[in-house]
Amino acid sequence: MADGITTNGIRVSVVGAKGRMGSHVVDAVNGAADTRLALALDAGDDLTTITPENTDVAVEFTVPGVSLDNVLTLIAQGVNVVVGTTGWTDEKLDQVRAALAKAPHADQAVFIAPNFAISAVLADYFAGLAAKYFESAEVVELHHPNKVDAPSGTAIHTAHTIADARRAAGLGPVPDATQTDGGSRGQVVDGIHVHAVRLRGLNAHEEILLGNPGEQLSIRSDCFDRGSFMPGVLLAVRKVGLHPGLTIGLDTFLDL
Repeated sequence: MADGITTNGIRVSVVGAKGRMGSHVVDAVNGAADTRLALALDAGDDLTTITPENTDVAVEFTVPGVSLDNVLTLIAQGVNVVVGTTGWTDEKLDQVRAALAKAPHADQAVFIAPNFAISAVLADYFAGLAAKYFESAEVVELHHPNKVDAPSGTAIHTAHTIADARRAAGLGPVPDATQTDGGSRGQVVDGIHVHAVRLRGLNAHEEILLGNPGEQLSIRSDCFDRGSFMPGVLLAVRKVGLHPGLTIGLDTFLDL
């Protein structure tokens, strides 16, 4: 249970297997030498068919409205879980922690990633390094119009990363003299304005803007295809069992 590895490789069940991301996960699991597909479930399928007898790691890629219930069910089933669905709040995360505290196995693990793209994880990391040096900071995320949540989980995570770095450096609020109700200035996340664009032709993109008098730093991540997320998903599948409890962010598994 601790490392999630059997002699035949890591047995992976995919929840949301027919979705845009889930179908890519199925292909990635089938294509990797050290993983094998156990079950491929989608909306309406019974998640209690996923058990430690057939699954080491369940990968959950669905929609925010059902993801929490899915994860709680999978924890109760006694398997480790990798979650790619976004829309997580502190309240939902607390429910996951509470469920893990009562899980069938003491070393059970849940991993939640705001983004599985290595470029996006590095952009977030670089933003945290740079934020303390700049007076202003804003985040713009750009996605395809079929994405159901806004702003994206990645952008929210980046805003928190920037805000944490600014607090640690003793910086005050980002300057903004705009006299509006805030609607056209994007959602304020932890004091950082976050803007969401939904446009046909885009996939998943994020631009982090940092400014001082006379200078600007732009950090941008562009993911043009959902296949770009699969190395991160497989990394999480391989590593989740080594980190009992709740882990958030792929940076935990990278050598940063």
